Amino acid sequence: MMLAAVSGLLSVAFGAFGAHGVSDPKAQEWLKTGAGYQAIHALATLACALFIAQGARGARFAPALFLGGTVLFSGSLYLMALGAPRWLGAVTPLGGLGFMAGWLVLAWSARTLRQDD
Repeated sequence: MMLAAVSGLLSVAFGAFGAHGVSDPKAQEWLKTGAGYQAIHALATLACALFIAQGARGARFAPALFLGGTVLFSGSLYLMALGAPRWLGAVTPLGGLGFMAGWLVLAWSARTLRQDD
């Protein structure tokens, strides 16, 4: 949960930097996209705690996929916005795959939730 909170904090910081700290439109776009995806997946990581508390034990694997996806997806966009070589954009889809895998794990684990009658 601490990593999810830090990830949420960083998403706000990078989003604000994109809105107010850079003038290059492409860099602004990369920062906005990275921050948006990071914010969504920080919240999803927090939501995993609810799934786990409700009995969806498989959900414990989703946070690592969400946070790893954030490092690859958002991190590569942030680095390019800060001047890293554009070939780093080849890493971005790997982060997207991490996000999708996390959602798949979460969906699969939801089928084990306890049902109250």
